[in-house]
Amino acid sequence: MAGMSSYSAPSSVPTTDPGLAAEAGSHTVTVGFDLDMTLIDSRPGIKAAYEALSARTGTYIDSDLAITRLGPPLERELVQWFPDERVEEMSELYRELYPEYAIAPTLAMAGAREAIEAVRRAGGRAIVVTAKHEPNAKLHLSHLGIEADAVIGWLWAEAKAEALREYGATVYVGDHTGDVRGARTAGALSVAVATGPCPADELLAAGADVVLGDLTAFPAWLAEHIAGRSAR
Repeated sequence: MAGMSSYSAPSSVPTTDPGLAAEAGSHTVTVGFDLDMTLIDSRPGIKAAYEALSARTGTYIDSDLAITRLGPPLERELVQWFPDERVEEMSELYRELYPEYAIAPTLAMAGAREAIEAVRRAGGRAIVVTAKHEPNAKLHLSHLGIEADAVIGWLWAEAKAEALREYGATVYVGDHTGDVRGARTAGALSVAVATGPCPADELLAAGADVVLGDLTAFPAWLAEHIAGRSAR
């Protein structure tokens, strides 16, 4: 499925760094992508990591439930299973366990590599902006052979606008309403994919400019978007 509402691209690239603005201006478009459930299906890996954390600590974690709530920072999930005073410690332990248990089982989402390649073919840059621990995000991309021009971690929802502005991204692609809020805060066009925990109607209600069924529809959408910008 695909839905689209009218949109006018910003007249200038938002940035906090004149050098980045000049570099962004040399590209057709800079597109930001979320990671979990946008570019990668991390559910099998995250489930394994939670199970390892549960075994290590002796604390019950419903890993099947946890992987239905991917998107927000890790700490928001861990507070469901550990007392507040242990969440920071457990977050550190989870991130230590993550490379061993979560990287190998994780798969690329349908159309992920093609979406990145479509940005490159258009002369643009593709960056990844995620709430995930940045070193683990980079491990995922390296393992799956997905090459981004930059990877920025530890940013969630509206805070993602920091990186989107810094890199001059005018499009942000994500699967969560938090990704929609990040795009809108940055003044970027919000392209949502209904491949995560948020259904299409929820993404539209949150303010997504475009909703695609999955990333396989992205290259055609991007070509149309760039053609439309050129025609204005």
